[in-house]
Amino acid sequence: MAERLGREIRVSGIRFKSNVLMAPLAGYTCFPFRLMVERLGAGSAYTEMVSADALKYNDRATEKLLFTDEREELKCVQLLGSVPMVFERAAKSALLERFDIIDINMGCPVPNVVKAGEGCSLLEDIPRASKIIEACKRSGKTVSVKCRIGMNRQRIVIEEFARMCEASGADMITVHGRTRDMMYNGSPLFEYIKLAKDSVSIPVFANGGIFSEEEAEEMMEKTGADGIMLARYGFEDPLIFSRLTGRECGDTRYSLLTEQLALSQECFDEFFVLSYIKKLASYFMRKMPGTKQLKAALYKCGNITELKSVLAEIFSA
Repeated sequence: MAERLGREIRVSGIRFKSNVLMAPLAGYTCFPFRLMVERLGAGSAYTEMVSADALKYNDRATEKLLFTDEREELKCVQLLGSVPMVFERAAKSALLERFDIIDINMGCPVPNVVKAGEGCSLLEDIPRASKIIEACKRSGKTVSVKCRIGMNRQRIVIEEFARMCEASGADMITVHGRTRDMMYNGSPLFEYIKLAKDSVSIPVFANGGIFSEEEAEEMMEKTGADGIMLARYGFEDPLIFSRLTGRECGDTRYSLLTEQLALSQECFDEFFVLSYIKKLASYFMRKMPGTKQLKAALYKCGNITELKSVLAEIFSA
């Protein structure tokens, strides 16, 4: 691997033990998963996307999203919204007091988010995006921004947007190298991530289309980024963090699943545990041959005992 991958990096005085990060993924990057990838070498892992406005309700769903404890070395939360005042209130709230870094979602491309003026839509409202960053910075916390390069090939704004982020006080940017209309398909446009990197002095991380060590190396070489952020493949094969960072581990997919099951039971109710472990196991099975019937059995599990039995049958052989 390129020497640049796996190295320690500092952002606004905060130490990331490696420059290989795990992206926030709605429905997936819960506390047990974040602990796992950090142990495997990830420099940080963000919470699932949290609505800045929803924080005022302090309901059970939000509590699960924000669950953390002292075992999580670096605590990073991602907020979604469109109103600067709401972001400031959220950033200063007691619920986020324990978090070291606030990441602002300015890249989610899904229709309901964009229609609400959130996520990717902020690429087209640079003054509002600037005010949101400034609002979060008033909390005194380190602030990062995750964004795309533009809405489509005719409306690529990443150079101006990256400069605005830095001028508004952002400490770090992660650039997903696709336009909004590309969604999660197609090769990332490396040249525009490089353009962002060349436009600012704060750290720039590259994201999008990384599904192997070779693609991680290619991303670094073609963009000159300070590091990478893995997304879907980090969930499919968390051991990639160990391979990319050179952190030795003796884990298998089965040992990771049993560890995650035990940790999830410590933190959450049985319904959550069953749902989460089934999702994680399904991702782990993606490239395994002959698992169709076992996958059906996995999703029929109605309790933890049944789940443990099926996991052993699938993964311990």
